[in-house]
Amino acid sequence: MRTALVHSDRYARFDYGPEHPLRMERLGLTWRLMEAYGLTGLPQAKVLAPEPADEVAIGRFHARHYLDVLKAVSVGMSVPGAARYGLGPGDNPIFPGLWEASCLAAGGSLLAAKLVADGDVDRAFHFAGGLHHAMPDRASGFCYVNDPVLAILHLRERGWRVCYVDIDAHHGDGVQFAFYRDPSVLTISTHERGDRLFPGTGFVEEHGEGAGQGYSVNLPLEPYTDDDVYAEAFEAVIPPLIEAFKPEAVVAQLGIDSHRTDPLTHLALSVQGFTRTVARIVELSPRLVALGGGGYELPNVARAWTAAWAAMNGVEVRPELPASFEEDMRRFNFPSRVLWDPPMELPAEARRRAQEFSRRQVAVIRRIIFPIHGAS
Repeated sequence: MRTALVHSDRYARFDYGPEHPLRMERLGLTWRLMEAYGLTGLPQAKVLAPEPADEVAIGRFHARHYLDVLKAVSVGMSVPGAARYGLGPGDNPIFPGLWEASCLAAGGSLLAAKLVADGDVDRAFHFAGGLHHAMPDRASGFCYVNDPVLAILHLRERGWRVCYVDIDAHHGDGVQFAFYRDPSVLTISTHERGDRLFPGTGFVEEHGEGAGQGYSVNLPLEPYTDDDVYAEAFEAVIPPLIEAFKPEAVVAQLGIDSHRTDPLTHLALSVQGFTRTVARIVELSPRLVALGGGGYELPNVARAWTAAWAAMNGVEVRPELPASFEEDMRRFNFPSRVLWDPPMELPAEARRRAQEFSRRQVAVIRRIIFPIHGAS
């Protein structure tokens, strides 16, 4: 089993702004925790820095006029009507180097896909990727270029069937849009229900069109869905569909904004619940391209993605955070000195609602989508 970790220090040059929830420091923090655990020097793992993706590669999904706008605003040029492209104050700010940051993120995910497609590794993890909301001609949800789509397209060039599994708290709408009519890509997204959270999509009734009917799968979840409720729903839907679809590769978006203390969402997973889900995705994947995604409380991000990388390598890490990580623990106000979360008891009524809701969604998926794939 061969793996690759894709990371660049160059991400630290870019900044969405001091008030923006997406803080680029999370990437360096994650790298340093992986390093403190000895996970950046594993004998079976390569550690590679990406080069920026070129415009031709990015243009396989994104419109040329949109890319021209991104390049212009990135160097401070005034673009009248930039808001039409989703750019401006709020979710998708204009900042110096925006284009370069987008190209680098796309390049990292394309490198991960190439390593897997070429047979150099069995699993690759680019934790700066997973920007799943970007549309062909506009930015959305902190995302300017949709690197998961580009990674999937690269794998599709090999003629491979690809399953995309998205466990971010937000629906992977940009990826669903890209492949909504394509039966060679099965997209599966688990997320907080769209009538409670951005982007307002991802309902169970959205299941593809034309030849792609049944190849978009959405499992919306009630606020306060915890580890046990989530695991029950995941196991009822994802393994049977992957086994029936038989992909050559899985692309997984591993957003950790599903964590119970994330400031932007309302799910209730723990780091260990998230990690168990990642371990199941690893088991189900003949080849795996793993990407990052959401996560807006920095200690959660570092702990979860470090644990995810350990799971991809079959490595068990000790619960105590390494002593060499002490300075970062203080600087970023880690809640404790351990990797895992303490037990948390949810109100019984909230947990009951979450379980009943998820079971209803699972029943619809099994009734409508399973027969299309011959899943059981």
